Amino acid sequence: MKRCIIALLASALATASTLAQAEVVVILNASASASPSQSDVANIFLGKDTSLKGIDQKGWSPTKEKFYSAVTSKNESQLKSYWSGLVFTGKGQPLRSVANDAAVVALVAEESNAIGYVDRSAVNDKVKVLLTLP
Repeated sequence: MKRCIIALLASALATASTLAQAEVVVILNASASASPSQSDVANIFLGKDTSLKGIDQKGWSPTKEKFYSAVTSKNESQLKSYWSGLVFTGKGQPLRSVANDAAVVALVAEESNAIGYVDRSAVNDKVKVLLTLP
C-alpha cells in the first residue's frame, strides 16, 4: 500500500512539473496582419468578436485549461455554462473545435483569418505566435 501511494505521488509530481513547463501560445496565420490584444482574443474565443475565426480544441486538455484560465478567467464548468446560455437563447454557437494542437496549427496555417492556441512545441513556420500566456 505504501509503495502504491509513493508511486502515485511521484506520478503526480512528474505530471505537475510537465504541466508547469508547458508554454501555451496564441497563433495566427503567418501572413495575417491582425494583432489582437489579449482582451480581443478573449472576446473572439467567447464569441463576442467575429473579426477572426477562433479554432478551439475538443475536450479539456491541460493546454485548453491554461488558455481559458489565462485569457478568459473561466474554468471548464464556467465555459460550458457560458456556451449553454448562448446556445439556449440563440445568441451564439460554440467555436469550431478540433482534436489537438496539430489540427489547430493546420487550420490556422490554411485559413488567413483563423486564430488558435497550442502548446509552443507545436508551432511551425506556417503560423506566427501572437501571445505567450503566463
